[in-house]
Amino acid sequence: QVQLVESGGGLAQAGGSLRLSCLVSGRTFSGIAMAWFRQAPGKEREFVAVITRTGARTDYADSVKDRFTISRDNAKNTVYLQMSSLKPEDTAVYSCAASTAVIGLTTPNVYSTWGQGTQVTVSS
Repeated sequence: QVQLVESGGGLAQAGGSLRLSCLVSGRTFSGIAMAWFRQAPGKEREFVAVITRTGARTDYADSVKDRFTISRDNAKNTVYLQMSSLKPEDTAVYSCAASTAVIGLTTPNVYSTWGQGTQVTVSS
């Protein structure tokens, strides 16, 4: 059974940085695409970033483009989300997700496995 465990959330000031990590266990990490989604209180879950199986391609939500960077280390079974120039509107629970799909990777319904989420709070 695939398990995803996030870490690295916390409190940051506006303009600051945080790095989230997601450790994957239970299957071949290099065979799955990985993404980050977030959900703020009272809002729908939204796509943040995705990285393909080999790491050759990434995609970002417009709201985080040029501020967030997704990466993966297949030797460590870990995907990262480096968040910089944080804004109060980035405050949310961030979850990583795994998918064997090759298309539609910005939509949550192609992801079969989710982590428990980690809280990110950005103060102004």
